[in-house]
Amino acid sequence: MLATADLHIHSPYSIAVSRFMQPEQLIVGCVTKGIQVLGTGDALHPIWRKTWEPFLENESGIIIVPTGEVEDQRRVHHLIMAEDFSQFAALQDLMEGTCKSFSTSGRPHVYLSGEQIAQYAHEVGAMIGPAHAFTPWTAMYAYCTSVADCYGSEPIDFLELGLSADSSYGAAIAELNMIPFLTNSDAHSPHPDKLGREFNRIRIPSQTPGDVLASIKNGAIEMNAGFFPEEGKYNRTACTRCFTQYTLEQAIGHAWRCPADDGIIKKGVADRAKELSGGKKPLSRPTYVHVLPLGQIIQTMEKSSSPNTKKCKAIYASFIAAFGNEIAVLIDVPVTEIRAIHPKVAEAISALRSGTVTLHPGGGGKYGTFSLG
Repeated sequence: MLATADLHIHSPYSIAVSRFMQPEQLIVGCVTKGIQVLGTGDALHPIWRKTWEPFLENESGIIIVPTGEVEDQRRVHHLIMAEDFSQFAALQDLMEGTCKSFSTSGRPHVYLSGEQIAQYAHEVGAMIGPAHAFTPWTAMYAYCTSVADCYGSEPIDFLELGLSADSSYGAAIAELNMIPFLTNSDAHSPHPDKLGREFNRIRIPSQTPGDVLASIKNGAIEMNAGFFPEEGKYNRTACTRCFTQYTLEQAIGHAWRCPADDGIIKKGVADRAKELSGGKKPLSRPTYVHVLPLGQIIQTMEKSSSPNTKKCKAIYASFIAAFGNEIAVLIDVPVTEIRAIHPKVAEAISALRSGTVTLHPGGGGKYGTFSLG
């Protein structure tokens, strides 16, 4: 079975997360989006684990994989995945006393190194890797020079690319040659423009969390899909106050202070990836498909203020009624069939599939945008 998976989301127990991020809404959202495998997020939170228990087996057949994110003593974020919630309960016991309280934060900050967290995760039989590894805040390559600098002698099982990077950003980094890449939504809202905005297609032998994890570990990932890296809000080196973009040489020359307003210049993901690759030739990776949420495409084509306007939602609903789910529309449905529903959306999806879009890169904390042509 080729399964579409989003393995990194958050619960209402994390900061700035919608109260509607509940199992019922998430399962419905997965069906609409076209996701067959969903990570629970925040599985170190005991109440969130109990909230999910009645939904591990569900009528929609969504495979639920316990996952959680944790922040270490250097502020690096790690994504952890396990076969069942008992492993997260055991992990919580091992880390007890290193965190103010696991009951107050879905994404806890623990006073442990990346190596110690990875050791504990592997001790309970879980998998671990850096979350959104290239982001210039709270990420491995933001604060560490290498995987070993972050995890010591402990191995990682995967690497999550994050919204500001695609697989080309890591394909030339020698230390990642044998590491599977994942890309996930990191969703804080169940709306279809957030849930599943980045996803993976994984070949699994059967529909169990254990098989999902085994397939990831064995590198049975056949596709990663997500934003153009340029859309990420930290893709280019830029001022975090006025968002003026700079080359790496200019930023160094300005001592990382914007000459216009003295704001901090933050190194972009693109420049950081080039540094880490050392000019090496990239290795072949599974196909990375650049997509945008269907709601965002409809909003852009209709020149609307939001994908959640009445008109945009009606157009979105017509696509789901016709083709079953959003990801099918974005990737699988022939453009000629899409054109019968909405010619302008068909034009945009055709441009996305062929890569003929104009990108306006983000940086310094401001998301990038796109236009046709």
